[in-house]
Amino acid sequence: MTAGRHTLVLATRNEHKVHELRQILARVVEDLALSIVGAADFPDVPDVTETEVTFEGNARLKAVALASATGLPSVADDSGLAVEVLGGCPGVFSARWSGSLGGSDLTRRQRDAANLRLLLDQLADVPPEHRQAAFVCAAVLAMPDGRVESAVGRVNGHLAYEPVGGNGFGYDPVFVPNGQTRTLAEHSDAEKNAISHRGNAFRALEPILRRMLPLQ
Repeated sequence: MTAGRHTLVLATRNEHKVHELRQILARVVEDLALSIVGAADFPDVPDVTETEVTFEGNARLKAVALASATGLPSVADDSGLAVEVLGGCPGVFSARWSGSLGGSDLTRRQRDAANLRLLLDQLADVPPEHRQAAFVCAAVLAMPDGRVESAVGRVNGHLAYEPVGGNGFGYDPVFVPNGQTRTLAEHSDAEKNAISHRGNAFRALEPILRRMLPLQ
């Protein structure tokens, strides 16, 4: 592809996520005349193994590698669920919390279901007053010249006993944000973007993008 100086690359091959972040960053995209593309537009760029033990560390790994490989400003994020009674776990292991319990060839949907069921089983006897949790997201901007900056977003809430709702993935069907009666999976995309950890992280990244990216 031909990429101009106003192209911002997202470290994801998931087109749904690219679309979601275009919506969240709509104002800065318009103001800075940005073209947001995903890593799928650069098929020769290898995926990065997430070897760090913090959300920010993993996001930094991915953003720096992508900026280095493409020569373009790159953004990556890493996120997960932190459950208080589990000492902050699953944390960076949220996407693979069930390990190999369900086999190694599961689809994303099957893996999500296995992770969710294991978590609910672990919390089965935990009373409502001790089911506090938070979704946390770290977003990192890496520039080709080596500059790196980050922002963090979170949303606090509690965990339901059974999944409810079909508009979400991962742990969305059991996470009820504070002040809400519905799980994130019962929210529309617009409602979720307005309060989600990822939305909060990328809105916190917006002033950094405005400062570090060139104006048209």
